[in-house]
Amino acid sequence: MLSRHRFDPELAAALPMMPEVDITDIGRARAAQAEQLAVAVAATDTKGVEVGEVLAPAADGAPAVRLRTYRPQEPEAGPLPAVYSIHGGGFVLGSPDVDHDWNLLLCRELEALVVSVDYRLAPEHPFPAPLDDCYAGLRWLAGNAGRLGVRPDRIALWGDSAGAGLAAALTLLVRDRGGPAPCFQHLCSPALDDRLETASARTFTDTPVWNRRSAALSWEAYLGPGLRGSAGVSPYAAPARATPSALSGLPPAYVSVMEFDPLRDEGVAYARALAAAGVPTELRLIPGTFHGAWAVEHAGVIQGATAEAVAVLRRALGR
Repeated sequence: MLSRHRFDPELAAALPMMPEVDITDIGRARAAQAEQLAVAVAATDTKGVEVGEVLAPAADGAPAVRLRTYRPQEPEAGPLPAVYSIHGGGFVLGSPDVDHDWNLLLCRELEALVVSVDYRLAPEHPFPAPLDDCYAGLRWLAGNAGRLGVRPDRIALWGDSAGAGLAAALTLLVRDRGGPAPCFQHLCSPALDDRLETASARTFTDTPVWNRRSAALSWEAYLGPGLRGSAGVSPYAAPARATPSALSGLPPAYVSVMEFDPLRDEGVAYARALAAAGVPTELRLIPGTFHGAWAVEHAGVIQGATAEAVAVLRRALGR
């Protein structure tokens, strides 16, 4: 069934070894992911990076937000730039462990402080709780920039999948609340549109890792039962809902999408809408890939995309 998609040969060969993502039973999916990540994190080399954790205060009586920090042990002189990292997982899975290797890579390659937010998950904590947590963590980072040795004008947002959707929503929220303003938004395979009406969302019902059914379940959990696709969904929940005029004044963006991903076309449309609103925007379609293909690190197409992603962030941070 999957042969009808022209996957990159190295990615196709890796598919039998990739764990299935099935969020019909969220508890089981979380347990399976946590077990896999525990093994991977324990085996990760953190040489050259100081990994720590802090709690950021939240507003309105919400629990404090856990942040994982990655700091170069021998940084260059002067204040560091920072990357605020928001993990994926369909709004229902994940923790900073998901991007542990990636955050270590960014810390080393960019000589930057990386801060990864452990936001609350749906459906127990639907919108706006995850976004509120992301906002609280970003406020903590910007508010403590001096103590952390960070340049407050050089904080970039990075997110993947649902994390990229949260990053996009966060740029809208901080602009409308008057800050703190990130200098850049780096959105990988972003989940932006609960309506799932694009051609890719309708076509890719059988793709690995993520498909239309998974996307629908994810949005149902995040927005609440029966709200997906309905009128009145907030752009802070689904940034694709923002009117063209509402996208002006956002930070420069880099949007990357996977060729065989139900989320592909909403990412393309959002990048085009940002550009039309006057936001400097780069769009990259990575050929032969599927949602979550970043995990196949040895594949040439992923190595190339990784090098480009790091270079884009390096340029945005002035490194």
